[in-house]
Amino acid sequence: MNTAQKAEQLLKKTVEELGFELCDVEFVKEYGDWVLTLYIDRPDGVTIDDCERVSKAVDPILDEADPIEQQYFLSVSSLGLDRPLKKDADFQRNIGKRIEIKLFAPLNGKKEFVGELVSYDEASLVVRLDNGEVSMERKAVALARPELVF
Repeated sequence: MNTAQKAEQLLKKTVEELGFELCDVEFVKEYGDWVLTLYIDRPDGVTIDDCERVSKAVDPILDEADPIEQQYFLSVSSLGLDRPLKKDADFQRNIGKRIEIKLFAPLNGKKEFVGELVSYDEASLVVRLDNGEVSMERKAVALARPELVF
Protein backbone atom coordinates (compact mmCIF):
# COMPACT_ATOMS: atom_id res chain seq x y z
CA MET A 1 0.00 0.00 0.00
CA ASN A 2 1.46 3.36 -1.00
CA THR A 3 1.47 6.54 1.11
CA ALA A 4 -1.65 8.03 -0.50
CA GLN A 5 -3.59 4.80 0.05
CA LYS A 6 -2.49 4.64 3.70
CA ALA A 7 -3.60 8.23 4.26
CA GLU A 8 -6.93 7.60 2.52
CA GLN A 9 -7.61 4.54 4.67
CA LEU A 10 -6.66 6.44 7.82
CA LEU A 11 -8.70 9.60 7.10
CA LYS A 12 -11.75 8.47 5.10
CA LYS A 13 -14.04 7.92 8.09
CA THR A 14 -13.22 11.30 9.68
CA VAL A 15 -13.80 13.16 6.41
CA GLU A 16 -17.14 11.37 5.91
CA GLU A 17 -18.19 12.16 9.49
CA LEU A 18 -17.69 15.84 8.63
CA GLY A 19 -20.16 15.43 5.74
CA PHE A 20 -17.73 15.17 2.84
CA GLU A 21 -16.65 12.51 0.40
CA LEU A 22 -12.91 11.85 0.27
CA CYS A 23 -12.63 11.56 -3.51
CA ASP A 24 -8.90 11.24 -3.97
CA VAL A 25 -5.59 11.47 -2.12
CA GLU A 26 -2.28 12.35 -3.73
CA PHE A 27 1.21 12.32 -2.27
CA VAL A 28 3.56 14.05 -4.71
CA LYS A 29 6.71 16.10 -4.74
CA GLU A 30 6.07 19.69 -5.81
CA TYR A 31 8.91 22.19 -6.16
CA GLY A 32 11.16 20.05 -3.97
CA ASP A 33 8.64 19.51 -1.14
CA TRP A 34 6.32 16.57 -0.47
CA VAL A 35 2.61 17.45 -0.44
CA LEU A 36 -0.25 15.26 0.78
CA THR A 37 -3.42 16.53 -0.90
CA LEU A 38 -6.90 15.41 0.08
CA TYR A 39 -9.61 16.09 -2.52
CA ILE A 40 -13.05 16.43 -0.95
CA ASP A 41 -16.53 16.98 -2.31
CA ARG A 42 -20.18 17.15 -1.32
CA PRO A 43 -23.34 17.70 -3.36
CA ASP A 44 -23.66 21.42 -2.59
CA GLY A 45 -19.97 22.13 -3.22
CA VAL A 46 -16.91 22.86 -1.10
CA THR A 47 -15.78 26.20 0.30
CA ILE A 48 -12.40 27.35 1.58
CA ASP A 49 -13.82 27.16 5.12
CA ASP A 50 -14.76 23.52 4.48
CA CYS A 51 -11.19 22.74 3.40
CA GLU A 52 -9.86 24.42 6.55
CA ARG A 53 -12.30 22.47 8.74
CA VAL A 54 -11.24 19.14 7.21
CA SER A 55 -7.55 20.08 7.49
CA LYS A 56 -7.90 20.88 11.20
CA ALA A 57 -9.76 17.60 11.79
CA VAL A 58 -7.29 15.31 10.02
CA ASP A 59 -4.02 16.98 11.03
CA PRO A 60 -4.00 15.52 14.59
CA ILE A 61 -4.86 12.06 13.20
CA LEU A 62 -1.89 12.21 10.84
CA ASP A 63 0.37 13.46 13.65
CA GLU A 64 -0.67 10.62 15.96
CA ALA A 65 -0.54 7.79 13.41
CA ASP A 66 2.59 9.22 11.71
CA PRO A 67 2.13 7.18 8.49
CA ILE A 68 4.49 9.33 6.40
CA GLU A 69 8.23 9.10 6.96
CA GLN A 70 9.36 12.30 5.24
CA GLN A 71 8.38 15.89 5.98
CA TYR A 72 5.34 17.04 3.99
CA PHE A 73 2.72 19.74 3.68
CA LEU A 74 -0.97 18.92 4.10
CA SER A 75 -3.35 20.37 1.53
CA VAL A 76 -7.14 19.97 1.39
CA SER A 77 -8.86 20.94 -1.84
CA SER A 78 -12.15 20.65 -3.69
CA LEU A 79 -12.22 18.44 -6.74
CA GLY A 80 -12.23 21.37 -9.13
CA LEU A 81 -14.49 21.69 -12.13
CA ASP A 82 -12.30 19.75 -14.53
CA ARG A 83 -10.94 17.09 -12.18
CA PRO A 84 -10.28 13.85 -14.11
CA LEU A 85 -12.66 10.96 -13.54
CA LYS A 86 -10.62 8.09 -12.14
CA LYS A 87 -12.62 6.03 -9.65
CA ASP A 88 -16.05 4.44 -9.85
CA ALA A 89 -17.38 7.18 -7.53
CA ASP A 90 -16.19 9.83 -10.03
CA PHE A 91 -18.06 8.13 -12.86
CA GLN A 92 -21.15 7.60 -10.70
CA ARG A 93 -21.23 11.30 -9.83
CA ASN A 94 -21.23 12.11 -13.55
CA ILE A 95 -23.91 9.71 -14.83
CA GLY A 96 -26.28 11.74 -17.02
CA LYS A 97 -23.76 14.57 -17.40
CA ARG A 98 -21.62 15.52 -20.38
CA ILE A 99 -17.99 14.45 -20.25
CA GLU A 100 -14.92 14.77 -22.44
CA ILE A 101 -12.92 11.64 -23.21
CA LYS A 102 -9.48 11.28 -24.77
CA LEU A 103 -8.32 7.81 -25.78
CA PHE A 104 -4.83 6.37 -26.10
CA ALA A 105 -5.66 4.99 -29.55
CA PRO A 106 -8.42 5.81 -32.05
CA LEU A 107 -11.84 4.19 -31.78
CA ASN A 108 -13.91 4.39 -34.98
CA GLY A 109 -11.26 6.78 -36.32
CA LYS A 110 -11.45 9.23 -33.39
CA LYS A 111 -9.43 9.74 -30.23
CA GLU A 112 -11.64 12.42 -28.63
CA PHE A 113 -15.32 12.22 -27.69
CA VAL A 114 -17.77 14.51 -25.92
CA GLY A 115 -21.13 13.20 -24.78
CA GLU A 116 -23.40 12.18 -21.93
CA LEU A 117 -22.12 9.42 -19.67
CA VAL A 118 -24.85 6.78 -19.83
CA SER A 119 -23.27 3.97 -17.83
CA TYR A 120 -20.02 2.42 -16.70
CA ASP A 121 -18.70 -0.72 -15.08
CA GLU A 122 -15.22 -1.82 -14.09
CA ALA A 123 -14.30 -2.58 -17.70
CA SER A 124 -16.15 -0.07 -19.90
CA LEU A 125 -18.01 3.23 -20.39
CA VAL A 126 -21.05 3.99 -22.53
CA VAL A 127 -21.35 7.57 -23.81
CA ARG A 128 -24.29 9.05 -25.73
CA LEU A 129 -23.05 11.16 -28.63
CA ASP A 130 -25.08 13.31 -31.03
CA ASN A 131 -25.20 10.37 -33.48
CA GLY A 132 -25.78 7.46 -31.09
CA GLU A 133 -24.02 5.65 -28.27
CA VAL A 134 -20.45 4.42 -28.15
CA SER A 135 -18.95 1.89 -25.75
CA MET A 136 -15.27 2.00 -24.90
CA GLU A 137 -12.93 0.10 -22.62
CA ARG A 138 -11.88 2.00 -19.50
CA LYS A 139 -8.28 0.91 -19.98
CA ALA A 140 -8.34 2.66 -23.39
CA VAL A 141 -9.24 6.01 -21.78
CA ALA A 142 -6.27 8.33 -21.33
CA LEU A 143 -8.41 11.11 -19.78
CA ALA A 144 -12.05 11.51 -18.83
CA ARG A 145 -13.37 14.69 -17.22
CA PRO A 146 -16.55 16.76 -17.00
CA GLU A 147 -17.20 18.96 -20.01
CA LEU A 148 -16.76 22.62 -19.14
CA VAL A 149 -19.04 25.05 -20.94
CA PHE A 150 -18.53 28.78 -20.40
